[in-house]
Amino acid sequence: MTRVFVPLDTSAVALGADDIAGRLANEPGVEVIRTGSRGLAWLEPLVEVETDKGRIGYGPVLAADIAGLLAAGMLTGGDHALCIGAVDDHPQLRAQERITFRRCGITNPLSLADYEAHGGMTGVRRAAAMSDAAICDEVTASGLRGRGGAAFPAGIKWNTVRTAEADQKYIVCNADEGDSGTFADRMIMEGDPLLLIEGMVIAGLGVGATKGFIYLRSEYPVAKQVLAAAIDRAYWAGLLGDNVLGTDKAFHLELFMGAGAYICGEETSLLESLEGKRGQVRAKPPLPAVEGLHGKPTLVHNVISLCAVPDVLAEGGAAYAARGTGRSKGTMPFQLAGNIARGGLVEVPFGLTLRHLVEDFGGGTRTGRPVAAVQVGGPLGAYIPADKLDMPMDYEAFASIGAGVGHGGIVVFDDTVDMAAQARYAFEFCAHESCGKCTPCRIGAVRGAEVMDKVIAGDNVADNLALIEDLLEVMEDGSLCAMGGMTPVPVKSALTYFPEAFKGAIGKEGT
Repeated sequence: MTRVFVPLDTSAVALGADDIAGRLANEPGVEVIRTGSRGLAWLEPLVEVETDKGRIGYGPVLAADIAGLLAAGMLTGGDHALCIGAVDDHPQLRAQERITFRRCGITNPLSLADYEAHGGMTGVRRAAAMSDAAICDEVTASGLRGRGGAAFPAGIKWNTVRTAEADQKYIVCNADEGDSGTFADRMIMEGDPLLLIEGMVIAGLGVGATKGFIYLRSEYPVAKQVLAAAIDRAYWAGLLGDNVLGTDKAFHLELFMGAGAYICGEETSLLESLEGKRGQVRAKPPLPAVEGLHGKPTLVHNVISLCAVPDVLAEGGAAYAARGTGRSKGTMPFQLAGNIARGGLVEVPFGLTLRHLVEDFGGGTRTGRPVAAVQVGGPLGAYIPADKLDMPMDYEAFASIGAGVGHGGIVVFDDTVDMAAQARYAFEFCAHESCGKCTPCRIGAVRGAEVMDKVIAGDNVADNLALIEDLLEVMEDGSLCAMGGMTPVPVKSALTYFPEAFKGAIGKEGT
């Protein structure tokens, strides 16, 4: 029986992977295994065939290509124009250091045997034999910081929840991945969901929580299907339940679907939604670690943060901290999108330059034109100009210029981009997605878009730009959460690094 691997990842499915899998499954002697994605988005759907020379890849494959591929001997690794050779030897993958994503695209995401054979369960088994304080000490020693954007030290958050006095504590996974150009959470949930479950169980053991929720965005139907099945299998295997791995410790997990609100990516708004309320931000303090879900201590992390935890426990915090640079420890899955020749996911230690990611991994712009700007960290991230691409990807380096790494999303623009329009879009986006609870965000975003329209039209430009500067200060200092507080970031970066984009508008003044 020849084993053929076809991704079930959303990006591959959108390009016809289900049809490809169906056609190959009808071939005699073929066993089709659905996997996650390797992250080589420009090669999707990437079909891999198990041979005595390793797994040979073909991509991007269309359903119409199947007959020709079979005729060329694909099932024995035969040569074809779409053949990329041994996938493990692909230069794009060999140049990475895959830790969190080591199984993605390789294993059957719903096979516990596959998961364990490729290193899974090691961390949780070690954690099950440790005290809660010892588990938290390992997380602290790892230097792990939240991968959702704030980059807050995970160990501090864990110990705050652990030492809080309460009859119930919760673990909440923020899987409401809504930033433009980000897809790492989705990829891991579809391609290696047991890793997320293992990470949440370890978190529960570490802080004394017995109940967890995965808050998943409604736009991820494939992830919903895979996660639901993986949770069932985890209960069956004893990873979840009243006696985790045969211990006297309980951890139960529930999948909760969001309703499409971007603001629910903010942790307190997410908690409001989990409680059945409208997704609006809460004033802080109290912090969720003290009073979170239903007023109980709650550890809130995003998907990639929790998925890093099993490796921290498996190899020890010090070993994890040995990767990266400065205070930016471990690896980060950077996601390349926008005007990019080779989009996809790249997992490397912190410290690699933005230029290396965009030009060496990404191959530059898809149009072949020069890179003009790179937005890092989602729609509220800064626009980085081409002359700063040699900046290392780490939290402190980005903070020094008023930028942030965020969730690792990288969106590339060539030299045809209208940066004045991009600055306006930040206001428009905030106006559309604001929960409306605080005035600086609710009103400031609307007024910002209106004033930027005047600037673009050449109407009293100098005064209106000064007004925008004042407005940005109010939004940054007065907003309840990062929605309004970070809207100034892309606007300021556009004004600072791309002043020429507004000179044209100044030239219109008085016409």
